[in-house]
Amino acid sequence: MFADFAIISILLVIAHLLRSRIRLLQQLLIPAPILAGFLGLIGGPQLLDWLPFSLTPEGKTAMERYPYELIAILFATLFLGHQPRRPSLRTMLRDVGDTWFYNFAAYIGQFGVALLFGLYVLPFFFPDLNSGFALMMPAGFAGGHGTATAVSESLQAGGFEDALSLGYTFATIGLLMGIFGGLLLINIATRLGWSHLVKSAQELPESTRSGFLIPEEQSSMGTNTVSAMSLDPLTWHFAIVMAAFGGAHGIDYLFRHVLESKVILPLFAVALLVSAALQLLLELCHLGKYVDRQVMARIGSSVSDYLIAFAVASIKISVVVEYMAPLIVMSLVGFLYAVGMLWFLGRHLFHNFWFERSIFAYGWMTGVVGIGVLLLRIVDPQLKSKTLQDYGLAFVGISPLEILLIVVVPPLVAQQIILAPAIVILVVAVTCFGLSAYLVGWFRTPPGQLRPGEQEIIDDLNS
Repeated sequence: MFADFAIISILLVIAHLLRSRIRLLQQLLIPAPILAGFLGLIGGPQLLDWLPFSLTPEGKTAMERYPYELIAILFATLFLGHQPRRPSLRTMLRDVGDTWFYNFAAYIGQFGVALLFGLYVLPFFFPDLNSGFALMMPAGFAGGHGTATAVSESLQAGGFEDALSLGYTFATIGLLMGIFGGLLLINIATRLGWSHLVKSAQELPESTRSGFLIPEEQSSMGTNTVSAMSLDPLTWHFAIVMAAFGGAHGIDYLFRHVLESKVILPLFAVALLVSAALQLLLELCHLGKYVDRQVMARIGSSVSDYLIAFAVASIKISVVVEYMAPLIVMSLVGFLYAVGMLWFLGRHLFHNFWFERSIFAYGWMTGVVGIGVLLLRIVDPQLKSKTLQDYGLAFVGISPLEILLIVVVPPLVAQQIILAPAIVILVVAVTCFGLSAYLVGWFRTPPGQLRPGEQEIIDDLNS
């Protein structure tokens, strides 16, 4: 295992250096973990067989299992960290209601559309396709490699052995669609005057392209909360994460092997619950303030980078070739859904800076939040639209519902219960869109015309 992590670490370093030096990679904005994953895939046992990735006793590459463990560690970081004051539901609805409803509805709506498409359309063209196939598209697109790992666990338990590799493939395609499709949409928007904070899509800072921040842009990753004389602050935070992860494994072992329970939560869900309980315990012991939320976020992001690299490197090429046609069809469905959300609903359901907010949502609907941030930085380099701040506040209310969706829906699909959850999801999504329209108003203003509060921000930017 350590040798595999060493290999992928070397590939991450190489990928980042290549990104910093090769202009084409900078222009394409390919994230280093994706590039590292492709290097691992090409150099791995499926193609050149140059990289000595370890094998299981069954002859499979051991790294196929790593994303299951990494997603549990990632979820363990989500609820760890001291947050002095969480915003109330009333505060969220008052301040970021349009962001909350739109982003949540767009996220779950992709799952609903995919389930119905997989239930009524795909069987006409691909009658032998597993019923869980369509679910892997939103899991990979809106969820990313981590969610794809989590969702595939239930589907594989139900007999869909190819779910994991297909999820990784969808997630990788989604990231690339997010970048290239996003750049195309930004170029169109700037020419049509829909973006008010930049005049050209080429205004992305050089540091963002190269991957190395200049000294003036560098910032601290977190706060030292314990004395290094006793324990290094990073060790303290990492140990807490791994304690939650270890607790999740202990509970999982208890249910699987001791109690022999037939109802078992996915490991990532158990890790989430254990981490929440651990943070609560620390707060009750007046130790919660010594767990820095920013450091935990950085640990989670680091784990995510390794997860993506391992996921791409372990994609089974034979599976991709076998499912090539339905992969293309479902990827187009996901892309058209994300574009439709931006083109037809985003411009009507956001109070101000509709394109900036919509392109951010498009980014994470096709890839991950990081892609949304990347696209947002192109059209809003100084984050004057407050898109990211509003999403951060809204995410407090969105994340538990997203997790609930990931935990509940895949086991139902694995049991061939598809129509009912699809209808429920779409009803909730439509209701949220309706509430967003009620809160904000259905704009009849042309997309290029300034909206409330925009002129003041533009004037401040130009002053």
